[in-house]
Amino acid sequence: MKRNIFQNMAHGVLQNCAKPEGRIGKLFVRMMNSAHTPLSKWGLAHLELAPDADVIDLGCGGGSNVSAMLEACPAGHVTGFDYSPVSVEASKKKNAAAIDEGRCSILEGDVAELPFSDDSFDAATAFETVYFWPENSFAGVRRILKPGGRFLIVCEADGSCPGDETWPKLIDGMKLKSRDELVCELENAGFNDVFSDSRSVMGEKGRWLCVCAKK
Repeated sequence: MKRNIFQNMAHGVLQNCAKPEGRIGKLFVRMMNSAHTPLSKWGLAHLELAPDADVIDLGCGGGSNVSAMLEACPAGHVTGFDYSPVSVEASKKKNAAAIDEGRCSILEGDVAELPFSDDSFDAATAFETVYFWPENSFAGVRRILKPGGRFLIVCEADGSCPGDETWPKLIDGMKLKSRDELVCELENAGFNDVFSDSRSVMGEKGRWLCVCAKK
């Protein structure tokens, strides 16, 4: 009985990885802002942004990546987009100064129905989030990118290492995708010039994955 209660509690906590909610969700957002910094820095190094770029971070979480791109684009604009009200609130708080300056917008919504005009952004990013996206979402990302715009995907796991398969069993709706799967989906959505990089971590026990494609 006690074990079942503990398992149910643990299961409920882990669902906040997909969509942070309530008090636990707020803690998760703060934790992810810190814990994912090394991964985010590594991933962003693969994306060249002009100082005046218009960028959108899809699944912006607590807003740390929005902050990093605001630094990279001092004359540009960065939009954060997330379907979790908790994440939207945290991201707004973290980037309040840039929002007041008109350099940043944080919006709530679903990646399956992006409320933006065609050819709106120079670049789009997705850090630790495509695990939970509906099928065929990449076509919507391509639509809102300007011609030549880049879409950067960064994942902490690609399903290739021991233990990776544990996470989809614990977190509802999570699906790890390999490099080849992501490349195939991007090409099917109309992207081209796809390149990828990976990095072994934790003594070969984990593997970061970065995939970038062009409209």
